[in-house]
Amino acid sequence: MATVELRFSAQPEHVRTARLVAAAVARRAGVDEAVLDEVRLAVGEACSRAVGLHRSNGVTTPIRVVLTEEEKTFSIEVGDEVPGAGVAAADAAGVPGARSAAPAEDFDDADGEDEMGLAVIRGLVDDVEVSAGEDGGTIRMTWPVSPADILS
Repeated sequence: MATVELRFSAQPEHVRTARLVAAAVARRAGVDEAVLDEVRLAVGEACSRAVGLHRSNGVTTPIRVVLTEEEKTFSIEVGDEVPGAGVAAADAAGVPGARSAAPAEDFDDADGEDEMGLAVIRGLVDDVEVSAGEDGGTIRMTWPVSPADILS
């Protein structure tokens, strides 16, 4: 199992770098070329969401992106360190992982942006897990990898 970990400060300009790294590692892991655009877009949405949560809550710790290559899957976890048990409030809206603690005054529509970002991610990735707790939140996205061609 190969793992790449990326940490970056909560600045929107770093999201592009995370997308490029994710696409490169996904390609190397064997994710189908046709799916790489979806990987880029999903990682961009997840990282943008984490950056927004950090900035709106005054959290200065880095955003964490962990890319893991396993035998049959490739997964990406995007983690933020915004504390809050926003899961209960989000469950009512049908979108787990949103933070009820995020102050709406820093965004025109912080909850709506959060829900939209998660909806986009769910539309791009078949296997998504969203969790939130006292230590922050994580979006875990998983894609199948193509088996290596066996040379005779």
